[in-house]
Amino acid sequence: MNPLLLTDGYKVDHRRQYPQGTTLVYSNWTPRKSRIEGVEEVVFFGLQYFIKKYIIEDFERYFFARPKYEVLKEYSRRINNYLGENQVGADHIAALHDLGYIPMVFKALPEGAGVPVRVPMFTMYNTLPEFFWLTNYFETLLSNIVWLPCNSATIAKEYRRILDKYAAETSSVPEFVNWQGHDFSMRGMGGIDASLASSAAHLLSFTGTDTIPAIEFLEQYYNADSDKELVGGSVPATEHSVMCMGTTEGELETFKRLITEVYPKGIVSIVSDTWDLWKVLTEYLPALKDEITGRDGKVVIRPDSGNPVDILCGNPDGKTEKERKGVVELLWDVFGGMINSKGYKELIPQIGAIYGDSITLERATKICERLKQKGFASTNVVLGIGSFTYQYNTRDTFGFAMKATYGEVNGEGREIFKDPVTDDGTKKSAKGLMKIILEDGTYKLIDQVIWEEEQQGELKEVFRDGKLLVDQSLKDIRERIRSNKSLDKR
Repeated sequence: MNPLLLTDGYKVDHRRQYPQGTTLVYSNWTPRKSRIEGVEEVVFFGLQYFIKKYIIEDFERYFFARPKYEVLKEYSRRINNYLGENQVGADHIAALHDLGYIPMVFKALPEGAGVPVRVPMFTMYNTLPEFFWLTNYFETLLSNIVWLPCNSATIAKEYRRILDKYAAETSSVPEFVNWQGHDFSMRGMGGIDASLASSAAHLLSFTGTDTIPAIEFLEQYYNADSDKELVGGSVPATEHSVMCMGTTEGELETFKRLITEVYPKGIVSIVSDTWDLWKVLTEYLPALKDEITGRDGKVVIRPDSGNPVDILCGNPDGKTEKERKGVVELLWDVFGGMINSKGYKELIPQIGAIYGDSITLERATKICERLKQKGFASTNVVLGIGSFTYQYNTRDTFGFAMKATYGEVNGEGREIFKDPVTDDGTKKSAKGLMKIILEDGTYKLIDQVIWEEEQQGELKEVFRDGKLLVDQSLKDIRERIRSNKSLDKR
């Protein structure tokens, strides 16, 4: 689709609504508030994808490379059918087509950086006076694309913080956290684009994912190379249809066949609550103990029904001893393990557990804390993080907005801002040109600066006049997120 049609309808005639003589519009993208308790920094991620995919690739393929008459006919037909005969016109569209590139500057902080609420992540403005209308014309498309990967990268980083904390306190293998948060979200996301951007954001903090195309996304837009680095991975795993097909009476045989014949070595994850999870843990696994302990690899038991905290850690109010003990303690009863130097129990390497349904940040914390209280290392379990985490968010989770703060009319600069008297202050914008500085490891906004000051600071040009100037890699962004963890004051 012509990218100029990927917008809200009210945008198309703003060109004529600006004051006569307008030649420049300068805007910013900012998270204005946090609706997640304790999170006051938002991870910046997704602008490079937006620029490569939409500003460069799609504009070239669906706009500049097409015959001008065809583009103008299409645009005019759509707008006239949509708004009725009016004065929007198409001369400005023809002029952009004749130019052959997007005359804009994007200045941004590094992707992967933790950006405090109310500090802009990037700014943008037009480079040719006749295309002043382009800056905020892009607001709809840009907002549609960028808020979600920022959200998911921030939430993934928060999972990583929680899991790192408990691994440091209880585990002898804290590096296992790379795999402990596993992305299971694709089937529940709002389409393929959302799945790709969100799952790629998850992979900034973890290496486990079942969203295969997220790896392709990172190779295409963030210079990853799965031949040379671990971008993302998973393990063989069953589903309920597999277990059901083996029948209730044949469930033990299904487990045995999977463990000894289909996957005689390596890791295999087996969904275990198709019927009776407690029977699997206390009857089938003891019967298969020799086969499991003799394998070169790990059998991962996967329940995904019920309250994950109680299922994994035990429910003190459970009706049976099995329910009161929970999965991890029952696995310990069968297979045992070791008590590490920190004083916590770790299951033998041949057995483990994963829970992949309805995990949240709060539940992840409770699981780790309950395991710790029972004397178990947090790394005895893997958490499958799905759409219950990543899809239950909106642009308002961190209050993202793109707002114009400066413009030029008839050669004179105007510092502009919004500050609704009926608002609680959330929607109050910055004012004028912007400079971001790094002070004690934290980004800080200075607004109302002059152009000479705007050219300084931490916002760097990443795109100008059709050309990408900075091409960041997954490796660099992951390192940036890891180094930023040291700034966490909690």
